[in-house]
Parts: sequence; structure tokens; C-alpha cells
Amino acid sequence: MKNFVYTSHAQRVLFGSGSLQSLGEEARGLGIEKALVLSTRPQRDQAEIAAGLLGAAAAGIFDAARMHVPVETVDAALARVRALNADGLVSIGGGSTVGLAKAIARETGLPILAVPTTYAGSEMTPIYGITEGGLKRTGRDPRVLPRSVIYDPDLTHELPVSISVTSGLNAIAHAAEGLYAQDANPIMNLMAQEGIRAVARGLPAIRADAGDGAGRRQALYGAWLCGTVLGNVGMALHHKLCHTLGGSFDLPHAETHTVILPHAMAYNTPAAPEAMVAIQAALGRADTPAATGLFDLAAGLGAPTSLKELGMREEDLDRAADIALANPYWNPRPVEPQPLRQLLQNAYEGRRP
Repeated sequence: MKNFVYTSHAQRVLFGSGSLQSLGEEARGLGIEKALVLSTRPQRDQAEIAAGLLGAAAAGIFDAARMHVPVETVDAALARVRALNADGLVSIGGGSTVGLAKAIARETGLPILAVPTTYAGSEMTPIYGITEGGLKRTGRDPRVLPRSVIYDPDLTHELPVSISVTSGLNAIAHAAEGLYAQDANPIMNLMAQEGIRAVARGLPAIRADAGDGAGRRQALYGAWLCGTVLGNVGMALHHKLCHTLGGSFDLPHAETHTVILPHAMAYNTPAAPEAMVAIQAALGRADTPAATGLFDLAAGLGAPTSLKELGMREEDLDRAADIALANPYWNPRPVEPQPLRQLLQNAYEGRRP
């Protein structure tokens, strides 16, 4: 066993059907008396419910959260925080909404109480991302880590099956890269394998029956574990490519993770054999290479398997490769121009690894 360092993050997690009813109590526990509730416009109804549960502790609602956290949206939300003199943030929704909460917390130090309604996992990480001038910059800051997280599987029943699938595959990506991270450790490895297993078991149940409560619980449980992994270890090539494609080409977040993941795994397979064996086992596909198994899982669930399907233009692949190479994340296999460009071509065409 190699040497490792493990530092736990202080967070309170409530998991279970009906746990949203504890929202007011959780806010009080964080000392929040005037919370700004954040959501996207399509989730305004859920934000209204959250505000109702907060009662007098709800200062208002900001429902303009957007994918990839544009700096303009952050500025508008900050102005609302200051106008209302808010002393806390309640994020209800997916990665776009908690991402906005993080950007606000980074500037103000306000506590975040996150209520995830997708499987994005961002609520478990101190990682933030902001898009400005066509480039998405990311970083880590302990101020942006939500203090309390309420996982209520009942809230995910409104999530369409197609979005459930890509959101869940996005979660698997966090755990898969965690298994070969530069700062991997045994605790995160266990969580990664259990998280992949749970999501891979839950998604087919949801695809077969959107109202399958057990499938929804499995997927959300797995997403919590996968998000925890992402919050505790570093990211590698897969996440760099997804940040590049999302921030610079405005591709949808979860769908981009879904498409890129098998190809990033294929790229790294020679340099991370133990991680790939662990992924195979977690997927329940011990006889299939990890990259192939992930591709087959996505295809079998009806998810997109090519960048072309997401609206990426082939003529932009060279620029995407250049951006990713300009400031690469650590990766177990060196990131080289020609192999990286081929990875993007394979992903564009949707080739089975």
C-alpha cells in the first residue's frame, strides 16, 4: 500500500425521503436568519417550496442560475444578496445552482445549505467554476463547501429519465477519476467503488420505471459518495476536457461528461490498470474493459455517445485540444497533443472504445 494523506471535510448530511421538511431546522442550525434561495427558472416551484419551509428565514428567491456559472449571473446574484442583506444561501437544484451558490460564497463567505435534486455531486466539493470570456476557470476554496446538505430522493422524481441518466453518469465520472487521482487514498477508493456500483445499479431501474423509488434512492446515494470522492481528491484529464468543452463551447455539462468519460478512461487505461479493474468490478462487468463497459452502459441507457450529438463542430476540435493542453491537470498518463486530439475525434464520432 502506498503512503497517503486523508483530510476529512466538515459537512452535515441528511439523507432520506421527506428530509426536505428539516430545511428550516437546518438553516437555524447554521445561524441563517435571512436566506436567499437559489434555483434555475424551471425549478422556481421547488424554490418556492423551500422558501415556504424556511418561513420568516427566507429573504427572497433568485431563480436565474445558469449552466457553467457565467460571471454575469454571479454579479446579478451578488447584487441581490447585498440588496436583501442575506446572511445565508439555500441552493435547490443541480450543479448549476450549487455552482452559483459557491461563487457567491467565495465572494461573501456566506454559509450554503444545499438541496440537490440531481446526481451532480457538486454539493460535496470545495470546487468552484466560473465562466468568463468563453473560458471556464476552476479552483478549490474551503469557503464554497456547503455546510449542510439535504438529500431527499423524493425531489429527484421530477427529474426526467434522460437527465437522470446523464446526471448519474456524470457522478460516475467523479469516482472513476478518483480511483487514479494523484492524491488517492484507501477511504476514497472504497467510496468510489461503492458509488459507481450504486449509480450503475440505480440508473437501469430508473430507465425501466421513472417512478422506481428504490432506483432513485440508489442513484442519489451513489451520487453522494461519488461527489464526496470528487471533493477529496484531485481531478485529471476527463474533468479538464469537460470543463474546456463546457466553458468554451457551451456544451451541456452532464451530457459532455457522459460522452467523454469512456474515452478518457481508454486514454488512461495503460497508466492506471488497478483503477480500471476496480471500475470493471463496480460496474459488474469484470470481463469488459472499463472504458468499453462505461460506453456500453451509457448506450444501453439511451444516453448520447458522441460530441456531434451535443452540437460540437468538428472544426472546433483542434481549438478544444489546444485549450486543454494550455493548462492541463495532472494525469496518470502524460497529456500529449496527438493522442489527445485522437481522443476528441473518437468522442466526436462516438466510437466504442
